[in-house]
Amino acid sequence: MIRRRSAIEPAIGQMKSDGTLGRNWLKGAPGDALHAVLCGAGHNLRLILRKLRFICVLILALLYAASAPAS
Repeated sequence: MIRRRSAIEPAIGQMKSDGTLGRNWLKGAPGDALHAVLCGAGHNLRLILRKLRFICVLILALLYAASAPAS
């Protein structure tokens, strides 16, 4: 339980600062739960897009290096 909490708390802090987890516009307890889930999904999408951006840059760099004339 302690390891799981130590892995989750930094992610919650990150979502509070960058993912607008601090302000909830939805009403009631279901709105609170939905807001937390949506913030988590947005956080995961940002991580996936960051990795995809790196992979695309790597592929473009390899293609550019392969197409450049050898001098």
